[in-house]
Amino acid sequence: MASKSYANILDLDPDKLLDIPQTPRSLPRVMTIPGIIADSNNDSNSDKTCRERKIIVANMLPLHIQRDPDTLKLTFTFDEDSLLWQLKDGFSPETEFIYIGSLKVEVDATEQEEVAQKLLDEYNCVPTFLPHDLQKKYYAGFCKHQLWPLFHYMLPMCPDHADRFDRVLWKAYVSANKIFADKVMEVANPEDDYIWVHDYHLMILPTFLRNRCNRIKLGFFLHSPFPSSEIYRTLPVRDEILKGLLNCDLIGFHTFDYARHFLSCCSRMMGLDYESKRGHIGLDYFGRTVYIKILPVGIHMGRLESVLNLPITLRKVKEIAERFKGKKLIVGVDDMDIFKGISLKLLAFEYLLQIHVSLRGKLVLIQIVNPARSTGKDVQEAKRETYLIINRINEAYGSPEYSPVVLIDRPVARYEKSAYYSMADCCIVNAVRDGMNLVPYKYIVCRQNSPISDENARTSMLVVSEFVGCSPSLSGAIRVNPWDIESVAVAMNSAIVMKESEKQLRHLKHYKYVSSHNVGYWARSFLQDLKRASKDHDNKRCWGIGFGLGFRVMSMSPGFRKLSPDAIVSAYKRSNKRAIFLDYDGTLVAHSSIVKTPSAEVIRILNVLCNDPKNTVFIVSGRGKDTLSDWLAPCERLGIAAEHGYFMRWGGSLEWECGVVGGDLEWKEIAEPVMELYRESTDGSTIEVKESGLVWHHQDADPDFGSCQAKELLVHLENVLANEPALVKRGRHIVEVKPQGVSKGLVSEKVVCGMIEKGEAPDFVCCIGDDRSDEDMFESIMNMIPNTNTNTNTNTNSRCGEGVEIFACTVGRKPSKAKYYLDDTVDVVRLLSGLANASDPKPSSNPASFQVTFDAVY
Repeated sequence: MASKSYANILDLDPDKLLDIPQTPRSLPRVMTIPGIIADSNNDSNSDKTCRERKIIVANMLPLHIQRDPDTLKLTFTFDEDSLLWQLKDGFSPETEFIYIGSLKVEVDATEQEEVAQKLLDEYNCVPTFLPHDLQKKYYAGFCKHQLWPLFHYMLPMCPDHADRFDRVLWKAYVSANKIFADKVMEVANPEDDYIWVHDYHLMILPTFLRNRCNRIKLGFFLHSPFPSSEIYRTLPVRDEILKGLLNCDLIGFHTFDYARHFLSCCSRMMGLDYESKRGHIGLDYFGRTVYIKILPVGIHMGRLESVLNLPITLRKVKEIAERFKGKKLIVGVDDMDIFKGISLKLLAFEYLLQIHVSLRGKLVLIQIVNPARSTGKDVQEAKRETYLIINRINEAYGSPEYSPVVLIDRPVARYEKSAYYSMADCCIVNAVRDGMNLVPYKYIVCRQNSPISDENARTSMLVVSEFVGCSPSLSGAIRVNPWDIESVAVAMNSAIVMKESEKQLRHLKHYKYVSSHNVGYWARSFLQDLKRASKDHDNKRCWGIGFGLGFRVMSMSPGFRKLSPDAIVSAYKRSNKRAIFLDYDGTLVAHSSIVKTPSAEVIRILNVLCNDPKNTVFIVSGRGKDTLSDWLAPCERLGIAAEHGYFMRWGGSLEWECGVVGGDLEWKEIAEPVMELYRESTDGSTIEVKESGLVWHHQDADPDFGSCQAKELLVHLENVLANEPALVKRGRHIVEVKPQGVSKGLVSEKVVCGMIEKGEAPDFVCCIGDDRSDEDMFESIMNMIPNTNTNTNTNTNSRCGEGVEIFACTVGRKPSKAKYYLDDTVDVVRLLSGLANASDPKPSSNPASFQVTFDAVY
């Protein structure tokens, strides 16, 4: 049954799409120690220590399934060729793995409980038992006909080209992921186990799991390509899937290209920026760091080598050697689908034979075609075209004794493929788009262990499409554009005629990489990074926000909490002298507001606070002094620090003072032409000229290009202003140049010290702001008043007097040096209204009495 928070998305359909059978009651909940399973209704093992486990979640379990003809019972064996089964070899035998996924056959409801118990007891597997109709709509429908084509850059431009988005199939995808989540939570100990989810079939599963347990240790690896943002953004449920992935602690991709596309989507669609943290890419997502890992999967060396040593493999090798004696062999092994580029490969081979007459009769392309993983018009057309081109080549260049292309279109055993790999002079992978493709890796290992080649002269040659995930890791391969028929033909010819010494060097380089980056290394590296990514879970406070597939977790330091109006009003009433610092944009007026002038309510509140003789109130903003002076003119007793404190005045009737005495601003003449260059070359960017500095804005530019230009501008300005009294800083969508010694932190320090000079040391300090520049204020206040008690924010031994109560508050729940937060500007105004109501409305003395010049303070 769907959870309440998800009921708005999972509306039950008339065809009872979500009428899912309940999990067998006897399914154990937690495995406590090796060999002992604790039932949910049995506490006999509750005192045993639960050990760390790895829970692998994928669409299909790594099992072979058959039905015994005599007993009609299902029998199971592990699929030793499955990546999920092989990855455990990267760990010690004592490491416990539990597998969760679907079975490749449908199991009758009367057998499900018995099968589930057998699989858990004997194989550490937990089946999901998706109903047949749901499985069809989820896997064959949404996964294979909507996600898979889109992730391979195939858009449904017309009904004949690809299936268009179907909301019913999406609901099936959601409900299937929900069933997987139920199964995971039945067997997982979320505080201790590491959960690793695999591939695009389960991209919203992390949302369900994070909703069940905020501190779950969760990783995801995508085995397919991740498309560019232009392609991905066409998906109607793009936000739900992206947020699902961001509920992980670690997300893995085969190549940087795939990771870059994902990060671009996060930037363009969700406004998230990423940064490299000690060599690891991290996204800050509501206080959590979501790490990105880039590591292509490897192969199981031992499995391949053992197959090569089988007698049946040796016999097949000899058979191939005799059949193709005196000929050069090129091998290709591909699934029958439109993205593998089989027809393009054949066209290139045809062109090669056409222009190199000498290769006719001496060169053979052996094309092994694996059965198609999906059905449809596209697959049938690809198959028809493949046969058509092969027949044409063999008729034009073949003879009764010689077939240029040998097509093997049937299920081929591993030993037979290994034999062809070991005998081939070259292997070609010509896919137009492929997630990883391990064929080149297998070819390299088989050539290294070929039973008939010279042990000291191993060679292998690879022609690899640049659109295949394994391409970046094979630096010795000849990379090709599969769409360029002539170039592919030239590459195949180069691979055949290359000198043996160069072939040996390329082979050795590849073999060293493949043998060291095997499947065990890949799995071990991923789970090590997952452990690192989730190590701080217990050190932070977490709470869930949002509903349904919009759910996410806010994660903050333990001392970070929402500012209670009652608590601050109580402290406010107890105090005798108060210092109040307020940012303007994003604090008193929302960033999203078109009208930037303060509302009548804000003016009223500020006047009440300023008229209280116990208060010193300052607006501290990055805006110019003329703008702030005009907008806040009704507040005569309000102190204003403009341009981050470069200009400052203690009241409306007083003169502005410069925060940097004798400041040299000649560097503006150097910085402005540089900024102008970047403004002209970055569409949507603008320059804001202030009296004290310059700001380059790029919030309206292309997110990726604007961010790239901001990095370049930062370095450029730092170089040209290296010997000038100016500071270059990068903020959110800005690059700013301002005088050295100017910050909001110095403003708060000057005001508080000025109050102390007058014998009016504050016993209440409130500071509220929303951006990075306000963090300087928070830090300054905490440093001025040391040894602050983190529970009460009260200091009993400081130069600002005894019993100082500090309320440093950021706007929005995000990482901050402040100890409190308020959700938005509405909360800020409401809190300030509460303070105003507690104030004494009697006007204070002339504002000039509060003025302390900068020279007097320092």
